[in-house]
Amino acid sequence: MDMDSSRSLCCILLLVLLGISIQYQCFASEIDADQTALLLVNASEASARKMPDTLFGIFFEEINHAGAGGLWAELVCNRGFESGGPSTPSYIGPWSIIGNDSSVIISTDLSSCFDRNKVALRVEVLCDNGDANICPDGGVGVYNPGFWGMNIEYGKNYKLVFYVHSDEPINLSVALTSSNGLNKLATKTVVADNVSNWTKVSVLLEAEGTDSNSRLELRSTTKGVIWFDQVSLMPLDTYNGDGFRKDLFGMLKDLKPAFIRFPGGCFVEGERLKNAFWWNETIGPWEKRPGHFGDVWGYWTDDGLGHFEFLQLAEDLGALPIWVFNSGISHKEQVDTSDILPFVQDILDGLEFARGAPNSTWGSVRATMGHLEPFDLRYVAIGNEDCNYSKYRGNYLKFYSAIKEAYPDIKIISNCDGSSKVLDHPADLYDFHIYASASEIFSNASRFDDALRSGPKAFISEYAVHGNDTGKGSLLAALAEAAFLIGAEKNSDVIEMASYAPLFVNDKDWTWTADAIVFTSSQAYGTPSYWMQHFFKESNGATLLTSTLQANPSNALMASAITWQNETDNNNYLRIKVVNFGSSRVTLNISISGLSLQSSGATKTILTSSNVMDENSFTDPKKISPVKTMLGEVSENMDVTLLPYSFTSFDLLRKSISIRTVTTVSDLESSF
Repeated sequence: MDMDSSRSLCCILLLVLLGISIQYQCFASEIDADQTALLLVNASEASARKMPDTLFGIFFEEINHAGAGGLWAELVCNRGFESGGPSTPSYIGPWSIIGNDSSVIISTDLSSCFDRNKVALRVEVLCDNGDANICPDGGVGVYNPGFWGMNIEYGKNYKLVFYVHSDEPINLSVALTSSNGLNKLATKTVVADNVSNWTKVSVLLEAEGTDSNSRLELRSTTKGVIWFDQVSLMPLDTYNGDGFRKDLFGMLKDLKPAFIRFPGGCFVEGERLKNAFWWNETIGPWEKRPGHFGDVWGYWTDDGLGHFEFLQLAEDLGALPIWVFNSGISHKEQVDTSDILPFVQDILDGLEFARGAPNSTWGSVRATMGHLEPFDLRYVAIGNEDCNYSKYRGNYLKFYSAIKEAYPDIKIISNCDGSSKVLDHPADLYDFHIYASASEIFSNASRFDDALRSGPKAFISEYAVHGNDTGKGSLLAALAEAAFLIGAEKNSDVIEMASYAPLFVNDKDWTWTADAIVFTSSQAYGTPSYWMQHFFKESNGATLLTSTLQANPSNALMASAITWQNETDNNNYLRIKVVNFGSSRVTLNISISGLSLQSSGATKTILTSSNVMDENSFTDPKKISPVKTMLGEVSENMDVTLLPYSFTSFDLLRKSISIRTVTTVSDLESSF
């Protein structure tokens, strides 16, 4: 190639690169430049529609140690020594030995007094205080660190209960200590002359210090053999004394959930049916519950959080319980419909336990557990994600017919999607699950726009952004989910319920990412997805107004408008929620017809951050959380600013339009 040709080629390349650079700069400028949009809100009575009282709730599944080591306040992990299975020798972790082979021998046998959990811990103490083999200071025995450390707090009381048996008198030291055993937080001595039969021991321990990584110790300095079983340590300050960890319960209560779906999820199914959740093995005295291995999520649960406790949790939350039960199908097995009747009867028994009179067979069991009156159980789901199994429809119809005959008022939820085609079986609701990328969840905000408007309504029982967009809970995920819920509001004529999943994750067990609430033994924070749900907690039973976006830039906006009454000040508000899923600042003109606003008293609440992948953490738990400020003067036609990648709620105080006293929901609706 000659010199002139080289120079010409270089000039051409330079011009091409310069053109690309200019084009890119123009494109970037277009994306980031301020944009405008128009939102029309029609508040006329003819266009308004009351949304279901049950629209937004929560879903609890035993995953990520959500219950065991989480919401359920039991501090001892593997309290019955059963996690290794019914055979011996058995795995007893996380229990560990205090001492060495010359001072103590630890083993398991099947000598327990409990028929459904026969494994007991055998502690053979080889040392003594007056023998040639002198015990080390404090004695030998075992300790339990709980679920990655027990949170023990100064001045609080903890109830220790265990069963013990020995052919000799016992002299035990029970203590709460630091993780290395050197610092004692609470200690008591247990002395008994005769425990030749299994004996229940209760000890109240008051903490004299604080340590979030504590352990429970059981020690002896007396030579002999001692058996232990069913060792429980519970804080006394659980919510209402019902066993729920107060801080985690409070975070659920703050969401004002209309319902709680439980106990799963795949936890209901099991990989194998023997490892499914069977309600009647989770009731009665906690000592007698066999527990089970949740083989889908890979850990043992003692089932202290059982069928009764889930119903109690719903009642404590003021939420309707939604019981998901096994349809005779696990991930790897199916019960043939010809053999399903015993499973059907088992569910009828479970319904009688919840709803039966206190003198009925199963209602009396509930009554002896302390709940004389029936629970308010109105919904059940037959199976979880079972629609594609060959035996599901046959099994479903058997359950459906039996339940409707005994409890015609109970609403029954099918696993089959009825949004686009008519179901081939009867149902009151159909279950819908969606886990996808942020962009897919955002685009699915309109998923139900074309859904069938008659027949069973949708229960979106599991929705979340899942995958690379989540991290451990990102702003981007929360914004997409917010848009999806706005879509649920706008389609609430065919959607009766919606709940995020999963609800909890222990920071030591990220089996599923991301989740609404992250916790350790002593701390907890809400992810952006948790805080996003706070924007919708006034939507249950509120009135949806017609809202239309025009000149929606890049289709990056989603908006809805509702009217609601504030329980604190009894004022009536218009709430406009808008998601900006784009990178541009948007000036939104809001034009409202059909109602009048007070010029003052309005607020703006925003969820955003400097980076869409920002997350909350234990060091900065509210980095991404709602920020509420007062708005200036407002009117029925006004401009507001939407920040890039943000979720904004405007609460606008309405003028009183009637001089009569509004006392009922129907009065409120007629005043719109």
